[in-house]
Amino acid sequence: MRTLYPAIEPYRTGILETGDGHQVYWEISGNPEGKPAVFLHGGPGAGCSPAHRRLFDPKKYRVLLFDQRGCGRSKPHASLENNTTWDLVKDIEKLRAVMGVDKWQVFGGSWGSTLALAYAETHPEHVSELVVRGIFTLKPREIAWYYQDGASNLFPDLWESFLAPIPEPERGDLVGAYRKRLTGSDPKAQLEAARAWSVWEGSTIKLLPNKQNSSNYGQDQFALAFARIENHYFVNHGWLEPDQLIRDAGKLRNIPGIIIQGRYDICTPAVTAWELHKAWPEADFVIVDDAGHAFDEPGILHQLIEATDRFAK
Repeated sequence: MRTLYPAIEPYRTGILETGDGHQVYWEISGNPEGKPAVFLHGGPGAGCSPAHRRLFDPKKYRVLLFDQRGCGRSKPHASLENNTTWDLVKDIEKLRAVMGVDKWQVFGGSWGSTLALAYAETHPEHVSELVVRGIFTLKPREIAWYYQDGASNLFPDLWESFLAPIPEPERGDLVGAYRKRLTGSDPKAQLEAARAWSVWEGSTIKLLPNKQNSSNYGQDQFALAFARIENHYFVNHGWLEPDQLIRDAGKLRNIPGIIIQGRYDICTPAVTAWELHKAWPEADFVIVDDAGHAFDEPGILHQLIEATDRFAK
């Protein structure tokens, strides 16, 4: 089984001034003469980690990572203003100019797959390859499964903690009820809601639950950005037209690609990856039978490293 490449530090970092109130942190690592790639993290609102640099052979790739608006090292922290899918697509294009390349590999998982598809369908001429995993397209059905009724039936014990900040009369629309608290004026209620929202995801993204993962998601600063930004995007359905990303998958036809999906992904169930596969049959399609959602589950990680190695050639 393939695993992460050795730890590496970026050789160049910077801040992208968006012109509308955001300062977006970016970094470049690997070989300055290597194959260009951009890594799109999940959430939205999760930010990048040093492990994400290690998905690419540092001798062969030059990889740009960035913390999307409002999260990680980007500022202002947890900001929802001027923070939409299409703002992020514009940021990616500006960062491509920072790299000084015409085409680059686009790599994204979970929400990162959503953003990767949105970017690639908007700018297919600038995408050399597309690597996506844990496919999510912001359909109402996908949001309802994970935040209203669906995943709750598989994790009833953990679901009780997710319900806890929301009074019984408001539980018919949990995303809306969380919205009130995450954007409200009571900082205590805001943080309580942020922790509950974030820990729910951190507790359910792996095939075998991991207590350390849950703890990391419960850290105050991370949880506040993660929950506020995710909820903001979900309430607004990502500013996407109904079924837009699957509908427009024909625009990807000439882009070499791979779709990687965990069979037991509770966060983003495999049906959406299957729909993308049917709409974009030119891409390789890989189901990992012993995996959930997280990128570092052994089977998924193996397939991701295999993909970046293959495309490096």
